[in-house]
Amino acid sequence: MFKTSYGNISPFVTKDGSVIRELVHPGPAGSARQSLAEATVLSGSETALHRHHASEEIYHVRQGRGIMTLGGDVFVIVQGDSVLIPPGTPHRLRNSGEEALVVLCCCCPPYSHEDTELLDECLPEK
Repeated sequence: MFKTSYGNISPFVTKDGSVIRELVHPGPAGSARQSLAEATVLSGSETALHRHHASEEIYHVRQGRGIMTLGGDVFVIVQGDSVLIPPGTPHRLRNSGEEALVVLCCCCPPYSHEDTELLDECLPEK
Protein backbone atom coordinates (compact mmCIF):
# COMPACT_ATOMS: atom_id res chain seq x y z
CA MET A 1 0.00 0.00 0.00
CA PHE A 2 1.15 3.52 -0.75
CA LYS A 3 -0.35 6.73 0.61
CA THR A 4 0.98 10.21 0.06
CA SER A 5 0.06 13.61 1.40
CA TYR A 6 -0.38 16.50 -1.06
CA GLY A 7 1.61 18.87 1.15
CA ASN A 8 4.64 16.58 1.01
CA ILE A 9 4.86 16.60 -2.80
CA SER A 10 7.17 19.21 -4.32
CA PRO A 11 6.02 20.67 -7.63
CA PHE A 12 8.33 20.83 -10.66
CA VAL A 13 8.13 22.11 -14.23
CA THR A 14 7.76 19.49 -16.98
CA LYS A 15 9.19 19.62 -20.48
CA ASP A 16 5.93 21.18 -21.78
CA GLY A 17 6.09 24.03 -19.25
CA SER A 18 3.31 23.04 -16.84
CA VAL A 19 3.81 22.91 -13.07
CA ILE A 20 3.32 19.31 -11.93
CA ARG A 21 2.85 17.50 -8.67
CA GLU A 22 3.32 13.74 -9.14
CA LEU A 23 0.68 12.21 -6.88
CA VAL A 24 1.41 8.58 -7.80
CA HIS A 25 4.32 7.50 -9.98
CA PRO A 26 6.77 4.58 -10.26
CA GLY A 27 9.51 4.56 -7.68
CA PRO A 28 8.54 5.17 -4.07
CA ALA A 29 4.83 4.91 -4.93
CA GLY A 30 5.34 1.47 -6.46
CA SER A 31 3.06 2.10 -9.45
CA ALA A 32 4.04 -0.20 -12.29
CA ARG A 33 1.75 0.85 -15.15
CA GLN A 34 0.38 4.34 -14.62
CA SER A 35 0.95 7.73 -13.07
CA LEU A 36 -1.34 10.39 -11.65
CA ALA A 37 -0.30 14.02 -11.47
CA GLU A 38 -1.83 17.42 -10.94
CA ALA A 39 -0.88 20.02 -13.55
CA THR A 40 -1.32 23.75 -13.05
CA VAL A 41 -1.31 26.25 -15.91
CA LEU A 42 -1.35 29.84 -14.67
CA SER A 43 -3.70 32.48 -16.05
CA GLY A 44 -2.48 33.77 -19.42
CA SER A 45 -0.09 30.82 -19.87
CA GLU A 46 -0.04 27.74 -22.06
CA THR A 47 1.91 24.53 -22.31
CA ALA A 48 4.15 23.82 -25.27
CA LEU A 49 2.66 21.78 -28.10
CA HIS A 50 3.91 18.24 -27.48
CA ARG A 51 3.11 14.55 -27.78
CA HIS A 52 3.90 11.34 -25.97
CA HIS A 53 4.84 8.40 -28.16
CA ALA A 54 3.91 5.63 -25.70
CA SER A 55 1.64 7.16 -23.06
CA GLU A 56 -2.11 7.47 -23.29
CA GLU A 57 -3.32 10.35 -21.12
CA ILE A 58 -6.58 11.34 -19.51
CA TYR A 59 -6.99 14.96 -18.41
CA HIS A 60 -9.69 15.82 -15.88
CA VAL A 61 -10.26 19.54 -15.21
CA ARG A 62 -10.52 20.24 -11.47
CA GLN A 63 -10.51 24.03 -11.62
CA GLY A 64 -10.57 26.83 -14.16
CA ARG A 65 -11.16 26.97 -17.88
CA GLY A 66 -8.96 26.70 -20.89
CA ILE A 67 -8.50 25.92 -24.55
CA MET A 68 -7.42 22.38 -25.42
CA THR A 69 -5.58 21.65 -28.65
CA LEU A 70 -5.86 17.95 -29.47
CA GLY A 71 -4.54 16.96 -32.88
CA GLY A 72 -6.32 19.28 -35.32
CA ASP A 73 -9.17 20.09 -32.90
CA VAL A 74 -9.31 23.13 -30.62
CA PHE A 75 -12.04 23.36 -27.98
CA VAL A 76 -12.98 24.86 -24.61
CA ILE A 77 -12.51 22.83 -21.42
CA VAL A 78 -14.03 23.70 -18.05
CA GLN A 79 -14.22 22.26 -14.54
CA GLY A 80 -15.62 18.71 -14.67
CA ASP A 81 -14.54 17.97 -18.27
CA SER A 82 -12.38 14.95 -19.10
CA VAL A 83 -10.33 14.48 -22.28
CA LEU A 84 -8.69 11.31 -23.65
CA ILE A 85 -5.35 11.90 -25.40
CA PRO A 86 -4.23 8.90 -27.49
CA PRO A 87 -0.48 8.17 -27.78
CA GLY A 88 1.22 10.20 -30.52
CA THR A 89 -1.43 12.95 -30.56
CA PRO A 90 -0.11 16.53 -30.46
CA HIS A 91 -1.71 18.50 -27.62
CA ARG A 92 -1.43 21.58 -25.43
CA LEU A 93 -3.43 23.52 -22.85
CA ARG A 94 -3.98 27.27 -22.76
CA ASN A 95 -5.48 28.90 -19.68
CA SER A 96 -8.21 31.24 -20.94
CA GLY A 97 -9.54 32.17 -17.50
CA GLU A 98 -8.48 34.42 -14.67
CA GLU A 99 -7.76 31.66 -12.14
CA ALA A 100 -5.28 28.80 -12.37
CA LEU A 101 -6.26 25.92 -14.66
CA VAL A 102 -5.79 22.75 -12.59
CA VAL A 103 -5.93 19.39 -14.34
CA LEU A 104 -5.49 15.84 -13.07
CA CYS A 105 -3.37 13.87 -15.56
CA CYS A 106 -3.43 10.08 -15.64
CA CYS A 107 -0.78 8.49 -17.89
CA CYS A 108 -0.38 4.87 -18.91
CA PRO A 109 2.44 3.95 -19.16
CA PRO A 110 3.63 6.48 -16.57
CA TYR A 111 4.73 9.96 -17.63
CA SER A 112 8.41 10.36 -18.49
CA HIS A 113 10.42 13.23 -19.93
CA GLU A 114 11.94 10.76 -22.41
CA ASP A 115 8.48 9.98 -23.88
CA THR A 116 7.68 13.69 -24.32
CA GLU A 117 8.49 15.28 -27.69
CA LEU A 118 8.19 19.06 -27.98
CA LEU A 119 6.80 20.09 -31.35
CA ASP A 120 7.94 23.20 -33.23
CA GLU A 121 5.10 22.99 -35.72
CA CYS A 122 2.09 25.07 -34.76
CA LEU A 123 -1.38 23.66 -35.27
CA PRO A 124 -4.03 26.07 -36.57
CA GLU A 125 -6.19 27.80 -33.96
CA LYS A 126 -9.93 27.31 -34.41
